Amino acid sequence: SIRFKVNKGWSTAVLLFFALNFPFFCLILLRKRRLQQSNIAECVVNVYICRVFKPLFMLITLIILVLSAAFFVAGKVRSDIVALCALIGLLVFQILTPEEALSGFSNSVVIMMVGLFVVGGAIFQTGLAKMISSRILKLAGKSELRLFLLVMLVTSAIGAFVSNTGTVALMLPIVVSLAVSAGMNPGRLLMPLAFASSMGGMMTLIGTPPNLVIQNTLTGAGFEPLSFFSFLPVGIVCVIVGTLVLLPLTKWFLSKKGKGESASLSGKSLNQLVKEYGLSNNLFRLRAINDSRLIGKTVIELDIRRKYGLNILEVRRSEASQHKFLKTITQKLASPDTTIWVGDVLYITGDVADVNRFAGDYLLEMIDGHTTEEAVKADNKLDFYDIGIAEIVLMPSSNIINQTVKEAGFRDKFNVNVLGIRRKKEYILQDLGREHMHSGDVLLVQGAWQDIARLSKEDTEWVVLGQPLDEAAKVTLDYKAPVAAAIMVLMVVMMVFDFIPVAPVTAVMIAGLLMVLTGCFRNVEAAYKTINWETIVLFAGMLPMSLALEKTGASEYISNSLVSGLGSYGPIVLMAGIYFTTSLMTMFISNTVTAVLMAPIALQSAIQIGVSPVPFLFAVTVAASMCFASPFSTPPNALVMPAGQYTFMDYIKVGLPLQIIMGVVMVFVL
Repeated sequence: SIRFKVNKGWSTAVLLFFALNFPFFCLILLRKRRLQQSNIAECVVNVYICRVFKPLFMLITLIILVLSAAFFVAGKVRSDIVALCALIGLLVFQILTPEEALSGFSNSVVIMMVGLFVVGGAIFQTGLAKMISSRILKLAGKSELRLFLLVMLVTSAIGAFVSNTGTVALMLPIVVSLAVSAGMNPGRLLMPLAFASSMGGMMTLIGTPPNLVIQNTLTGAGFEPLSFFSFLPVGIVCVIVGTLVLLPLTKWFLSKKGKGESASLSGKSLNQLVKEYGLSNNLFRLRAINDSRLIGKTVIELDIRRKYGLNILEVRRSEASQHKFLKTITQKLASPDTTIWVGDVLYITGDVADVNRFAGDYLLEMIDGHTTEEAVKADNKLDFYDIGIAEIVLMPSSNIINQTVKEAGFRDKFNVNVLGIRRKKEYILQDLGREHMHSGDVLLVQGAWQDIARLSKEDTEWVVLGQPLDEAAKVTLDYKAPVAAAIMVLMVVMMVFDFIPVAPVTAVMIAGLLMVLTGCFRNVEAAYKTINWETIVLFAGMLPMSLALEKTGASEYISNSLVSGLGSYGPIVLMAGIYFTTSLMTMFISNTVTAVLMAPIALQSAIQIGVSPVPFLFAVTVAASMCFASPFSTPPNALVMPAGQYTFMDYIKVGLPLQIIMGVVMVFVL
């Protein structure tokens, strides 16, 4: 019960209330025995407060809800700050106790979302998702229809297990390059890509946050929880309907979109730099075997720069492990005191004849085709893990102008190597130590990512092109892809099979921890960076709102209004009302927030007319996720907008018909 302290200043008002409600109190006294209250005064106050103040609390809750929605729509304030302000409002007006208000932060769904961010981040960091998707999409060849269908199917399949935002970020560059090579406009594929990621999220329990929201609402009301693949039939229908509708719509409205997107690159990728400077042609890999004569020697003892005219850039070491599945690779910049061990791979630049002579003298194994030590076949691919490359432009005021590369001391001062110099249209790659540097020269440097980032502090000497630490975050630890795949399969198995006594949240936590412990991230900090804390705080802050709506009777009042207005026409019409109300709200508010607000209303509406709440809650999650008519309704829609050169009207032309057709189909399917 809610208790109020009445001070002397309120005495007149209290007496007036008691006088006006004297018949009501008499009724309470007559029903004292039925209410089983030992204290008549306490009984009077409790019932009186429920009668008089509950509408006031309901009004305050609805005002907070409306204000929150207005701020969500305006977008001027971060959504997580709005959620926290709403939470504090409910606390200040004593609508919720502190325990109730903070219950969202200990909710199992919130913890599961944190774990899923980590698991999804590991799948990207190891390049597993990119590896799978790029190989599957190669099946499309040059056929527009086959490419369109594969984009829809592959994206929705990945979106079933990975966040829709991450899925689009992964697939976008792949789809653009495939569209260009197939001679079709990428604009026709990018909007379907965004929509397919949302449709795929409907296939599994973890595919999208609204699915977790309705699971939480069901279990909180005492119903049986949904299984991992309870959503699969609905998700398959979404993908089929979406594909059939988008096929003609994109051909009519999007065929002329996206003509210049392939040229709008933000900067050179690492592979582009390798190709531009011809590193694959000038770099050789030599492996130290058991009989090699340099085992146990340091780089300075070998003195190969003076003897052979060669330069050791780095030493790559595969850590000893009996199981290839758990192998770990470390890269070391070749400092003078670096010791060579058996199995080390030396990355060397120089003339091919000198490299062969050095390999013969020290009995080193030449790795064919310039492949990396983990490659099975020759692919002329240079991998980057701990060590990367970047370009720097020398400023006219730089103190190292007219100095040689050796005199500048890049290796001694900054622990980086200079691999090449670009001077206008000329590339200088040989005998760099004696080369004098000129103003405006572009130097290609190699080193540990943090050392390259440290170069940017010397802004009076040179300018670092690009963001080294951002580039490092994009580098995939591809030798860990099998580990990430096994952990993901383990997580899904634990969640799918009921005979395994592990709760879904526990399975996700185990998977997230294993991703960190097995080295699928460079470090623990990299794992934390994959978590979108704004989403977590938003979700945890808005979860208690549904409790406040239920506690004050607001959700019951809204559901009563829906039931009285639509319930007489039958459950299908009522569910249609809930579906399209949710669909409309999602165009202005994030799908997670919409699901949090509408789930308790859908539950109450179903209970009032005496039908199962499951299809009503499914209507909420499908309507919240299938919002296509606005570029700002979901992050994937916004992500593809600049790349596809779309206007707001493009989303109306393509997304609005799809959203309406999807709603009509879902009302009957659910």
